[in-house]
Amino acid sequence: MTAPIVEPVTRLLDQPRVDRYAVAARDPNPIHRETPEAYAGPFGRPVAHGMLVLALVSEAMTNAFGSAWERSGSLKVRWRQPALVPVEVTDRKSTRLNSSHVALSRMPSS
Repeated sequence: MTAPIVEPVTRLLDQPRVDRYAVAARDPNPIHRETPEAYAGPFGRPVAHGMLVLALVSEAMTNAFGSAWERSGSLKVRWRQPALVPVEVTDRKSTRLNSSHVALSRMPSS
């Protein structure tokens, strides 16, 4: 058995998308919007929601594993840097089979 191919997913995370996500998630945190707080904060501009970025991973995994991912997939995440808006994010992974599961390695975005 070979590990499935997990195709990359790319999305532009611009301010309108981040604003729509904030409404849907009921997250009024001003660091995600074009506010004085975001521009005065540690990153100097708005930051995309971590869960919005993580949705790209879930989309790629659902495309590769279908309902199996939806039923029993899990992630362990460590954020390495913020996604400063606007940003084009590409999620890339490589897979390898282990005796009981498929292991993923996150590849750097180019």
